[in-house]
Amino acid sequence: DVDENWSLDPEALRAALAADRDVGLTPLIVTSVLGTTGTAAVDPIAAISQIASDEGIWHHVDAAYGGSAMVCPELRHLQEGAASADSYTFNPHKWMFTNFDCNVLYVADRASLIDAMSITPPYLRNAASESGRVIDYRDWQVPLGRRFRALKLWWVLRSYGAEGIRHHLREHIRLAGTVAARIEQHDHLALTAPVSFGLVCFRHRSGNEATNALLDAINSVPNVYLTGSNLGSERFIRVSIGSTWTTAEDVDRLWSIIDRAASSDGE
Repeated sequence: DVDENWSLDPEALRAALAADRDVGLTPLIVTSVLGTTGTAAVDPIAAISQIASDEGIWHHVDAAYGGSAMVCPELRHLQEGAASADSYTFNPHKWMFTNFDCNVLYVADRASLIDAMSITPPYLRNAASESGRVIDYRDWQVPLGRRFRALKLWWVLRSYGAEGIRHHLREHIRLAGTVAARIEQHDHLALTAPVSFGLVCFRHRSGNEATNALLDAINSVPNVYLTGSNLGSERFIRVSIGSTWTTAEDVDRLWSIIDRAASSDGE
């Protein structure tokens, strides 16, 4: 169950875990999300961490989208409690200007992961690994081999620097805010979720059929592509701002397309 912001309800989680135990099931893991795919909702990570600790289960934080924004100090309150989680991931290829694919994984206790994943046949044994002085990432995943994904992330960090990345992300969030403000003032449109990052979710006030027609009209324009999704039975449209090269002029142009399509449909 979720609350009015589409975030996981901690009490509903606690009740679900109790219900599982009542029928003989053993809960193993709970995942909280920092920026859900549909609406960029943020789960109450601190409360979920406490429940996971009380229940003795693994707590994973999926920050695939929102994790990149934690480079901005003013947004870090959104992941309060993440330090108590057992594992945490975010995807630089989503919102940190890194080519696909690149995923960052943190674990509180790497021994638990290594114990579950490691295999040591004779041909892989070596003095350095057995000394414990090096980290064998083959023991952190199912495949033994891995690409040098860290190089492209290192290049982004060296090219932009922390302040450069912050500048772009803050601008994306600001631009998303301008779209949200225009939607709130529009006669035919309404927001369907709070705006936390660079994602704006909205619908046509006339209902699902009008929302689908609006989405088709917007996407019929060259150089524009938005996606739709559902919240329960309600259809909505997603505007995701996250490209390195997106400008205020691009967003103004997009808004003129949205406004024209929504207004003509509403007449």
